[in-house]
Amino acid sequence: KNKTNGIYEKLEYYVELFELQDLLKQKAYTLSGGQKRKVEIVRALLIEPHFILLDEPFTGIDPIGVSQLKEIFNTLKNQGIGLLISDHNVRETLKICDRGYVIAEGEIIGEGTPQELLNNPLVKEKYLGDSFTI
Repeated sequence: KNKTNGIYEKLEYYVELFELQDLLKQKAYTLSGGQKRKVEIVRALLIEPHFILLDEPFTGIDPIGVSQLKEIFNTLKNQGIGLLISDHNVRETLKICDRGYVIAEGEIIGEGTPQELLNNPLVKEKYLGDSFTI
């Protein structure tokens, strides 16, 4: 029996999908924040998860990298992989999520679709402010 369970084929697929071909021979410490984030996601995907937990995926990433990550996240959603994102970058997170939760002082103060969160008076008062838009 093949002990790799198709891991190399999966790796090849994700390297191409995430456009990482040029990075394969680079040392990890030479990668940018966005490149490292992509590699982290590929590592997680190799075990064929149903969900991936992403903690602050947009932190330390330039706008081009953020845009690329959002495309990747949409691709994963379309493949049926759930994403659980914890991030302070509310604007970018709400642009890609189907549902969100806002926590303030350890309590969930709002939940729902991005639009429901934007319209929630308590979320506006405690977290977003009156002028926040996406």
